[in-house]
Amino acid sequence: MPANNPGIEDLTTPALLLDEAKMMRNIERLEAHARSLGVALRPHLKTAKSVEIALRLGGGVSAPITVSTLAEAEVFHDAGFTDILYAVGIAPQKLARVQALRAKGCDLVVILDSPEQASAVAKAGVPALIEIDSDGHRGGRLADDPALIEIGKILGAKGVLRGVMTHAGESYTVRGAAAHAEFAELERSSAVKAADALRAAGLPCPIVSVGSTPTAHAARDLTGVTELRAGVYMVFDLVMAGLEVCTLDDLALSVLTTVIGHQPAKGWVMIDAGWMAMSRDRGTQTMDVDQGYGVVCDVEGRVLRDLIVRSANQEHGIIALRSGAKGPLPDLPVGTQLRILPNHACATAAQYDRYHVLSAAGGPLKTWHRFGGW
Repeated sequence: MPANNPGIEDLTTPALLLDEAKMMRNIERLEAHARSLGVALRPHLKTAKSVEIALRLGGGVSAPITVSTLAEAEVFHDAGFTDILYAVGIAPQKLARVQALRAKGCDLVVILDSPEQASAVAKAGVPALIEIDSDGHRGGRLADDPALIEIGKILGAKGVLRGVMTHAGESYTVRGAAAHAEFAELERSSAVKAADALRAAGLPCPIVSVGSTPTAHAARDLTGVTELRAGVYMVFDLVMAGLEVCTLDDLALSVLTTVIGHQPAKGWVMIDAGWMAMSRDRGTQTMDVDQGYGVVCDVEGRVLRDLIVRSANQEHGIIALRSGAKGPLPDLPVGTQLRILPNHACATAAQYDRYHVLSAAGGPLKTWHRFGGW
């Protein structure tokens, strides 16, 4: 047991651990970068799904935030947050919930990319951003698509056009700051071009919103942009490390697990964290370094060289040396506690209803509630 985290040995495994000091370092890093670029930071809380984490953002409840579900919007508004962007294309059937939140004083803004959505949103009197396709990753309109102006006019006629937003999800397909900076510029130029087109048509466009975790960290110039979004940066994960957005030492989230058996002839160590605890996400599988279902650390968080969760069943994980690694397995008796760094923090955290927090100041573990649902 680490001396500065009394109580970790009493946790029932698997359990979700959060290193508060690393999380705060990650939060402060991106806040400082956004300030240097002269834009507001609108953190995405889809990974965190925790009021305790949200309250540690710069600005507290005054901070503008992004959510991926209306359940998140409702919980965070109940906690005092009022400036919220719901960054998933709006389904008309959800507008009644949006209106209910707005009636309570929440300035909840939605996104859309079609005239049909715009008509429903305008009729409901709900403010919206138009989603721009900056890299072919997902939804949105191209900046020079004539439908952009059509959508803008539908919203503008009812005074609910707030601006444009984009997300360069294809930035996850390249590695390194230089490549991510190119995608950041693609985000910026596409969003600004769309904003300029709306303004040229006599429509308002006060908000120009861009961001993904790789591009947010790599952006060098955000001229014409008003706000920057990112989410997983608070805790990071192995995918982000593989993309060189962070290092393994920046990963603030891990799964505590216990050794439950051995298969010496196969070079296996069995643990009680399977894919239900780690998620089925294999986001590093196509990267230069395949991390299996997660990187293995000792209970104090020190990486055990070349040791990964090679495969997983529902409640069993199989630890082994990565392919090509030399040397014997470390001595890990039954009952040994280990920590596993996850591929995808969002997917792994989704399995749990609480964080066991390793305090930045040392001392006993804290427990922070985590919620789910839509």
